Amino acid sequence: MSAADPFGTAALRAAVLSAWTTSPTRFREDANAEEDLYLGGYRDRLLVELAQNAADAADGTGTLRLSLVDGELRAANTGRPLDADGVAALASLRASAKSSVQGVGQFGVGFAAVLAVTDSPSVLSLNGGVTFSAEQTRAAIADHPDLAARAADRGGRVPVLRMVWPADAVVPDGFATEVRLPLRGDVNGRKLLANFAAQAADLLLALPRLDRIEIGDDAWWRVDNDSRVEIHGPDGVVSWLVHRVSGTLADDLVEHLGVEARERRQWSVCWAAKVDQDGAPLPLGDDVLHAPTPTDERLSLPARLVATLPIEPTRRRLHAGAAAAAVLAEAAGAYPGLVELTPAEHRTALVPLVGFPLSEVDERLRELLVTALRQSPWLPAAEGDDLAPARAQVLDAEADGLAELLAEIVPNLAAGWLSAQRHAAALAALDVPRLGLADVVDTITGRARPPEWWHRLYTALAPVVETDGTARLELGALPVPLADGRTLPGPAGVVLVEDAELLELLAHAEVGVLHVVHAEAAHPVLERLGAHRGGPVDLLDAGGLQDAVERSLDDVESGVDITGLVSVVLRLVRDAGVRTGELPWLGALALKDSVGDWRRADELALPGSPLLDVLDEDAPVGVLSAEVAAEWPDHVLAAVGVLDAFALVADEAPTGPDHGLADEAEWWDSRQEPPARVLAVRDLDLVTDDAWPRALALLAADPDTWRALLEPDGYTGWWIARHAVIGGAAPSDWRLPEADDLAGLYDVVPDIGVDPRVLAAIGVRTGLRVDNADDAEDLLIRLGDPDRGLHPGAVLRTHAALAEAVADEVFDPTDVRLPETTRTLAGTVAADCVVLDAPWLLTVLPEDQVVAAGPDFALAEPLAELLDLPLATEESAGEIISAADPVPWSDLGAVAAACELLDVDIPLGTLLVHEKLTIRTPTGTHNPTWWVLDDVVHCEDTPEALARALAWTTNRWPDRHTFTALIEEPAHYLT
Repeated sequence: MSAADPFGTAALRAAVLSAWTTSPTRFREDANAEEDLYLGGYRDRLLVELAQNAADAADGTGTLRLSLVDGELRAANTGRPLDADGVAALASLRASAKSSVQGVGQFGVGFAAVLAVTDSPSVLSLNGGVTFSAEQTRAAIADHPDLAARAADRGGRVPVLRMVWPADAVVPDGFATEVRLPLRGDVNGRKLLANFAAQAADLLLALPRLDRIEIGDDAWWRVDNDSRVEIHGPDGVVSWLVHRVSGTLADDLVEHLGVEARERRQWSVCWAAKVDQDGAPLPLGDDVLHAPTPTDERLSLPARLVATLPIEPTRRRLHAGAAAAAVLAEAAGAYPGLVELTPAEHRTALVPLVGFPLSEVDERLRELLVTALRQSPWLPAAEGDDLAPARAQVLDAEADGLAELLAEIVPNLAAGWLSAQRHAAALAALDVPRLGLADVVDTITGRARPPEWWHRLYTALAPVVETDGTARLELGALPVPLADGRTLPGPAGVVLVEDAELLELLAHAEVGVLHVVHAEAAHPVLERLGAHRGGPVDLLDAGGLQDAVERSLDDVESGVDITGLVSVVLRLVRDAGVRTGELPWLGALALKDSVGDWRRADELALPGSPLLDVLDEDAPVGVLSAEVAAEWPDHVLAAVGVLDAFALVADEAPTGPDHGLADEAEWWDSRQEPPARVLAVRDLDLVTDDAWPRALALLAADPDTWRALLEPDGYTGWWIARHAVIGGAAPSDWRLPEADDLAGLYDVVPDIGVDPRVLAAIGVRTGLRVDNADDAEDLLIRLGDPDRGLHPGAVLRTHAALAEAVADEVFDPTDVRLPETTRTLAGTVAADCVVLDAPWLLTVLPEDQVVAAGPDFALAEPLAELLDLPLATEESAGEIISAADPVPWSDLGAVAAACELLDVDIPLGTLLVHEKLTIRTPTGTHNPTWWVLDDVVHCEDTPEALARALAWTTNRWPDRHTFTALIEEPAHYLT
C-alpha cells in the first residue's frame, strides 16, 4: 500500500522531471549545485543545519533530539510540523520557506548538509512525511535516455534533494518532526554523535529558540536568567553573560541583497562572555563569528558575537556590504552594554587587547569595539558614576584608597584598583592616560587640604613608597603640611616631632624656618621620603633656624614680630639641654633689656649678675628684662649667651682668628703654630682696671672659665697677662711667693684670694724664665735698677738665663731695648763694662766693671751680644814680664795623680811655670797666679794655680776646687 501524499509530492516530482527533460542542462546544474552545497558550504554543518531547522520550527523554544537507531541518524524536534511550503523548499535548492518571523536561516538549501552522511534522507512529521533517494531518482530518469546518459557521465550520481516522495510518518512522542538519515557505510555514527556533542553547548547559545539538545543518552539545556545564560550538560554548567539588541535595517542597506534577504530586514545581535561563578570573563580560545551559527570568520575577541549578519551562500564567510557594516556597527554600539553587565572589577577583561587580527572582520570589529568602549561610560570611577575611557585617567601606582582620596582633586579619575597591572593592557588599548606619582604631586601641589587629609594620603602611598625606589624619587616634592599652617613642597628636611606641647607651641609661633610636620599629618612614610624624626636638638640643627636667630635683631628693628621665635628658641634650648657656649650663634637672639629695648642675648647680663660689678660702666652690656629672666631658668638664658658670668668661646677646629675676641689676631700670630682649638673667655676687655681681683675670682669660680684660664698657651691667660691689673701692676710684674730665684727682681704678688695656678696662668711669675724679648727687656731693666737689692747669685743666674735664651735663639737680641746701665759682679750698676769670658782676667779687672754669666764662660759671648758689651779678653790682653820654665804636664806628679783619681786624661804638651808670675796691662803691673796667653798656659808653682790651669786646659772648670784639693793632698779623694 503506497503512502499518502498530503504534500503533493507527485506534482513536485513531475515539475522537476519536466524541467530536466525540457532543459537538459538543468539536470547538470542541479547536480552540480547540490554537490557544491554539501561538499562546500555545508560540509561539517550537519548538526548546525538540523539545529537551525529545529529552532525555526519551535513555538517559543524547542528541543532537538539526536540518536542512532538501526544505522540511522535520527533528529527529532518539537514545534510546528512540516507543511507543503516546507516540503517545496526542501526540494528547491534555491528557495526557503523560512519567513522573517521564523527568523533563523536565510536559505532552505541548508538541508543539503545531510548528503554528507546519507543518500536517502527522510523528513517525518505529524502532518505526513517525505523522503528523498538517489536510487529512486535514478529509477525515475531511467526512462529518459538523455538524463540517464548525463547521470552515467557523472558516475551514476544524481541530484538527491530535487525529487521527493511521500513517506509514512511516525514520529516519537512529544515531537513534531523527525529527520531520518540512513548512514552510508563509510560514516561512523558514534563518532558523528561525539562530534555533535562537542557543538551542542555553543548551538544552544547561538539559537535562543532552541533550549534543549539531546544526543544519545546525554542532554544539554539552557537556563535563561535575565542577562545570564547557563548551559547545562554532562560535564557541568557553562555560564555566559549575554547582552542582546535588535532592530531593522533601512531599505537602502539591503537593496543589493537577494529577494528573500531584502524581505528579512530585521537584525539581532547577541554578545556573550563566558564567565566563572564570580562573573569574571573566561578566555574563549579560538573563536569565530556566529551568524548566528558558526562561520569561518576567525575572531580574537574576549566575547562571542552572535548576529544575524548577511553571509555568503557557502554560509562560511560574511557577505561584505552596507548591511553587514551596519549590523557590525550596531554590534559594536551594543558591546559596552555587555561590559556594563560585568562585575566592575572584571570589566577590563572584555577590552580587545592590541594584537594581530585573525581576519578582516576581526580587525574591523576590534576598531569598532575600541571606539565604542572609549566613548561609553562603563569604566569604574574612583567616585561617582562610571567614566568614558576617552576622558578618564588612571593612577600609575596601585595603592589602596589613593584614587578615592585624590578624586576630590583629580578630575575623571578611575577607580584605584584599575591601577593594577592586570588592567594595564586593556587601559592602554583604550588610550587611557596613566597618571604617574610625579603628575599627582604636580596636581595636588597648592591645593588646600586639612592635615588629616594629608595623613590619609600618606597612608595610601605607604606601600608604594616602601617597595618602589622610583616612586620615592617621584614623590620628592610631595606637599607636607607644617605645624604653623604652611605647606612645604617636599618631605626632605622636614622634622617629625612627637612632643605634643612643643607642637602646640610651634603651631602658634610664626617661625617659618622650622619645618615641623603638623601633628595630624605626621606619618612614617615621610621618613622614607627624606623627613626625619627629631626633638629639640634636631630642630636647633634644622637649616634656617640659625639664620633666623642671627637676623632677629634686624627683623625686630624692621617691625617684624619675633616673640614666637624667641619662645621657640628658648624652649628648644631648655629641652635640648644646650650648655653655655655650645651653640655660639644663639648669642645673636634678640631679647628685651631692662628698659624695653631689643639687644643681642650675648650683650645682656642677668639682673643682679656679679659680672656687672666688674665691667666698665661704659661696657656695651645691658641688663636682661626682669620679665624674661623670671620666665626662663638662668641656665637656659646663659645657653643663649645671656651673661651671668664670663662667657666662653669654644671651637674644636678653628681655622683662623675669627671668634670676635679682643686682640685675637695678635694672640694667633704670637704662637709658633696655629692653635688646635680655641677655648677662651670673651669680653675680658670690658673689665675695669680696679675690678680685676674680683674678675679673676669669678673666672676661677666657674669650671668652664677655669679650664679656659688653664688652657696651655691659651688666649685667656695670654690676654689677661698683658692687660689685667693687680695691685696697680701687670700680672707679669709680680712673682709667686715660692719663686725664690726671682727675689729682688720681682715683688711677691698681693694676696687677692685667687688660686696660685690661676695667677701663674695669667702671667704672675713662677720662676726665672726668658720666653721672649719682652721678658729679656724686663729682666735687664730690673737688673739695671740701682734701687733693687740683688743677691750676687741672683744676678749671675739672671745673666746666665738671658745668655742661654740668646744662644737657644729664643728671641732676637736686636728686638730688646737695653737699659742705660747693667748690674756688675760687685752688685753695682754701670754703663761701661766688659763681659767676663776668661776667669784669669778677674785678677786684673775691677768687679764693678765686669758683668758675668756665671762659671759657664761659653755664655759670655751671647751675653755680650745681648748687652752690646765687649768681651773682657778683647779689652785686657796683658804682657808676661816674668821668667818661666817649660814643664811637660806629664812630669808634674801631683797633677798626674789628680788626673788619675778623677779619670781625666793628662794634658799633652807643656806649661810655663813661673816662680812669680808678673804681667803688664794698660792699668799697670799685676801678679796673678795663672794666665793664658795665645793658648799657652802660665802659672806659678802652687796647688791652687796648677789646679785652675789644669781645670781650664781639660775643660773641667767646675772641678777646679776638687783639682786643688787633690794636688794639695791626694788623700782628700778618700775623705
